[in-house]
Amino acid sequence: MGMNVDITKLKSGIEKEASFSFEYSFSKEQLKDTSIIKLDNVQIKGTITNGFDQYHLKASIKGTMVLPCSITLKPTNYPFLIEIDDDFDELLEENIKNDTNSIDIFPIIWENILMEIPLRVVNDDVSDVKLKGDGWQFITDKEDRINPELEKLKELL
Repeated sequence: MGMNVDITKLKSGIEKEASFSFEYSFSKEQLKDTSIIKLDNVQIKGTITNGFDQYHLKASIKGTMVLPCSITLKPTNYPFLIEIDDDFDELLEENIKNDTNSIDIFPIIWENILMEIPLRVVNDDVSDVKLKGDGWQFITDKEDRINPELEKLKELL
């Protein structure tokens, strides 16, 4: 379940960076508390370097999450690319396994993916969905609509 990066040579100073490359598919159990329906074949590549009392993580996370369409609830692909370039001292220290001299970067990767989930997605084939009815209409963010009742107030000013 983890993404362990061997840092033996990094800690001993033999190498200046530890590189990693993973392809990871998330289980239904991992996705259960999110709006993500499916998240497979995520590409995670990067390096960890050892600095002064901290580690520096530089990583790229690329994949496609499947989310429910905000209008139809149909599964909708949402491609993403996340770039991480940051120092992680405390978080990585918690995940260092001293018995194996490795760092589990899974919590950092997962946190960044969770922050990438959009509030809503709309499927490309939403054009055949009824967006207007008797006394109601679906309004998107792109449309600037003024409430007719508020328009009457404008006349008073």
